[in-house]
Amino acid sequence: MKNLYAVIRRPIITEKGNLQKELANKVTFEVHPDANKKEIKAAVEKIFKVRVLDVNSLNQRGKNKRVGRFIGKRPNWKKAIVTIGPDDQIEFFEGI
Repeated sequence: MKNLYAVIRRPIITEKGNLQKELANKVTFEVHPDANKKEIKAAVEKIFKVRVLDVNSLNQRGKNKRVGRFIGKRPNWKKAIVTIGPDDQIEFFEGI
C-alpha cells in the first residue's frame, strides 16, 4: 500500500483497550485487511509521530447475524495492537 493514511482506518476504543493503553502502552487500531506489519508500523509512526516497538495483527472474522428470518454476515476486518515507546503517548480525545 502506498498511502499510509489508508492503512489505519480507526482506533478501537474499548474498556480492554484503555486498560492496555494505561498499563502496557499498547494502542488498538482497525487497519486495512491487506496491510502488513511493516506498513502498519510506518503509518503509526508517521501519523502520530511516536516510536513503535512492536506490532501484533490479527484477522477478525465477521459474525453471522439474524434479522427475523433472514441471516446475514458482518464483514471480516483486521485489527492491529501497536506497542509504542515508554516516553510516547497517543491521545484520541484531548481536553475531555
